[in-house]
Amino acid sequence: REREKIHQKGSYESSRTLMNLHNNEAGRRTVYNLGCVACKCHGVSGSCSLKTCWLQLADFRKVGDFLKEKYDSAASMKLNSRGKLVQVNSRFNPPTTNDLVYVDPSPDYCVRNESTGSMGTQGRLCNKTSEGMDGCELMCCGRGYDQFKTVQTER
Repeated sequence: REREKIHQKGSYESSRTLMNLHNNEAGRRTVYNLGCVACKCHGVSGSCSLKTCWLQLADFRKVGDFLKEKYDSAASMKLNSRGKLVQVNSRFNPPTTNDLVYVDPSPDYCVRNESTGSMGTQGRLCNKTSEGMDGCELMCCGRGYDQFKTVQTER
């Protein structure tokens, strides 16, 4: 576990520290829970007279995909008067030790923002048929987009 730095109770730094402690623990639990027991048999002609087993980490992609799902459904938190993280919207179920939490909303990358270094997405080329990050649906942020065709001639 990380060492907790001493921050003034109720401070922004205190809320960030509590958030990081919670999320780091959730990440460790994810790695542990997605791990599996792997075994190997030893013996003459694979007779399995001796079996060796160990806890094997899950594939990195599997852990990453799982944490990305948790990230997409992370709970918004704030500090209460006693210096504990509580949910901003109490209508939802409270986050478990396996869920991720945040204290600051993500910046809006659709618009230019000097403080985050984001140039925004206006004027960028997008892929009409893609459902990924380069797709027009996501990149154009609901503003719509212009379509055009280009003809390339090769020599």
